[in-house]
Amino acid sequence: MKTKLLTIFILLFAGIFLVSIISGFRPFQEKKPWPVPDNYKNMKNPVASDAESLAEGKSLWGTHCKSCHGTKGMGDGPKAAQLKTEPGDFSKNETQSQTDGSLFYKTSAGRDDMPSFKKKIPDADDIWSIVNYLRTFKK
Repeated sequence: MKTKLLTIFILLFAGIFLVSIISGFRPFQEKKPWPVPDNYKNMKNPVASDAESLAEGKSLWGTHCKSCHGTKGMGDGPKAAQLKTEPGDFSKNETQSQTDGSLFYKTSAGRDDMPSFKKKIPDADDIWSIVNYLRTFKK
């Protein structure tokens, strides 16, 4: 009886493991670095973080970012589970410690699952407003 239960347990575990591998589940996938060119790292945000900018950033966030990054930037949007790369938690210091220019670059250029927004949001001031709004996610 014990041998039969052990065999069933092993087969069940092996089946779950194989399904995980086939479906692309990678629980230990490391985050790869996202290098930012120096000229972007050192860019200053020309858009004041005022009520108008934050309202514009929030509106753009709702249209372009919320589906993956979530309402409060915690990486829990409805499309997040479909992504191959983790969308991140923007309330954490890992994001908040980045320069405005770095966040502007990443939003503009995109990478992997993160699309480029150069064409979708062609006005640079709008992307800067998103950066301003993203700063409201600080814990």
